[in-house]
Amino acid sequence: MSKPAEIVCFGEMLIDFVPDSAGVSLAESTGFLKAPGGAPANVACAITKLDGTSAFIGKVGDDEFGRMLVDILKSNGVNSEGVLFDTHARTALAFVTLKRNGEREFMFYRNPSADMLLKESELNLGLIKQAKIFHYGSISLITEPVRSAHMVAMKAAKDAGVLLSYDPNVRLPLWPSPEAAREGIRNIWNEADFIKVSDDEVNFLTQKDADKDETVMSLWHDRLKLLIVTDGEKGCRYFTKSFKGKVSGFPVKTVDTTGAGDAFVGSLLVSIAKDPSIFQDEEKLKKALKFANACGAISTTQKGAIPALPSTADAQGLMAGSKAY
Repeated sequence: MSKPAEIVCFGEMLIDFVPDSAGVSLAESTGFLKAPGGAPANVACAITKLDGTSAFIGKVGDDEFGRMLVDILKSNGVNSEGVLFDTHARTALAFVTLKRNGEREFMFYRNPSADMLLKESELNLGLIKQAKIFHYGSISLITEPVRSAHMVAMKAAKDAGVLLSYDPNVRLPLWPSPEAAREGIRNIWNEADFIKVSDDEVNFLTQKDADKDETVMSLWHDRLKLLIVTDGEKGCRYFTKSFKGKVSGFPVKTVDTTGAGDAFVGSLLVSIAKDPSIFQDEEKLKKALKFANACGAISTTQKGAIPALPSTADAQGLMAGSKAY
């Protein structure tokens, strides 16, 4: 048995196929690099890379890719006791197009993939109840049976006094329609203690200007302890009950933005698990966000999400200006 994980991540883990050259469409790509992905799994690996403890709960196919993914979790020190193998469905695949600026587009293969088939009865509730933080996205809300499993896992965490962390990670091609995505994502919005959204996601969810504070505050709810908006290379904005502000980002040579938000979230969750008083202490929060910005920035300087995740020393090096990326 591994030591109890302070942060439990729930949802999908899949294979990203990333073109070996940027700036070409999927059709024009001549080759692809195979990279482990899936936002909640990326976050779990980001946490252990920064010396936190994490577990991943989800389902992969009983196939070569699924076994590879579980091996990657294990080699990254992530507790995988909550991972199941499905004998009837394949591990999900995503083909990712990298534009010249490192931004990306997705094409998914999952009909249905194993991650969508996790059932409520298969949940490792013990792992969830002993965590400090339960982290999830919105992809697991799209279809049954994983949607019901997600809701039960959230309730178990909440009832056990575990902090709920939500990064919706909007992936429009996976939802039946943009309206369904908006509704599905907002449906569990008011349960979370901590939410991280990107400026694009604020824009999508509110259909208003994400740069305006009043737009962001329309997403606020009374249970929230912290709402973070990430603004890409510009850094991030933070909103709590008693203060708000922004922390600037770090300029780096961006190759692939995949997983940058996950590196950021993983870093922030490690800080929160260590010292939950950062919700009330603005100086501590700003310090944690500066560190999270450094982690997000470094993760864009290499292809693939998990291989590009920084260590504590990497992030400190960028912050001190002693290491250029």
